[in-house]
Amino acid sequence: MNRLDFLFFSRRDKDKYIPPHVHGCYELVYYLGGSGESTIASRNYAFRSNMFAVISPNVVHEEKHATGGEVLFIGFHSGHEALRGLNGIFEDDSALTILHTMFQMKDEFLEQRPGYGDMLNLLAGRLIIQIQRLIDTDKLPPRSADQLQYVRNYMDEHYRQKIAVETLAQMSGYSYDRFRHLFKEKYGEAPLQYLFAKRIEYAKMLLSETRISISDIALQSGFASDVQFCSMFKRSMGMTAKEYRNSTKWQGAS
Repeated sequence: MNRLDFLFFSRRDKDKYIPPHVHGCYELVYYLGGSGESTIASRNYAFRSNMFAVISPNVVHEEKHATGGEVLFIGFHSGHEALRGLNGIFEDDSALTILHTMFQMKDEFLEQRPGYGDMLNLLAGRLIIQIQRLIDTDKLPPRSADQLQYVRNYMDEHYRQKIAVETLAQMSGYSYDRFRHLFKEKYGEAPLQYLFAKRIEYAKMLLSETRISISDIALQSGFASDVQFCSMFKRSMGMTAKEYRNSTKWQGAS
């Protein structure tokens, strides 16, 4: 079932920056004017007038406006397979089909005539089909070839933060179990193992090159506690964090 969650229209001034954020639903941002760059799932896209962004649920995105312009954006829920895992910026057709449907939704939202809620949901469904036809999702690269890479890029940038595998699965467009299977198949280790390995490598750098306490290193590296860090470090390296620090050239903090 398709359901509209929110609808807003606004003006973005020159140099306006929208910091990284996520939504629990799909988002479509239509750029009526202006230009700039949007980062969606760690991939950069340029945008200009009559282009629109599609962002899947729980995918991190941000944007910077080089020139000012109007934007119209909606959030919606849908189980349509054509949208699953879809992220990117696309250009409207010559008839501005996507824009016209969004204007219809805007009018319904503002006028609030009887049954406007149901009409908005119907228009959301219509919009999804129009997007599918416009970008021809059958010709898009397989998600396993690109979405997994985007997710890994995100992990590489944010491994020191708290990251749930469930969130990563949603970003990829796959179910939890399917994501874990595909990730391990592609990269040779499960998502959590990959994250912990990144955190261990970062901790090793801090241990060998700084005087930071082991407790602080645990937190800065993304571990839930120093107990978890010490346990996983010894399991991975065959020695304690203190022993590792003492074995390196930097022995000033033990």
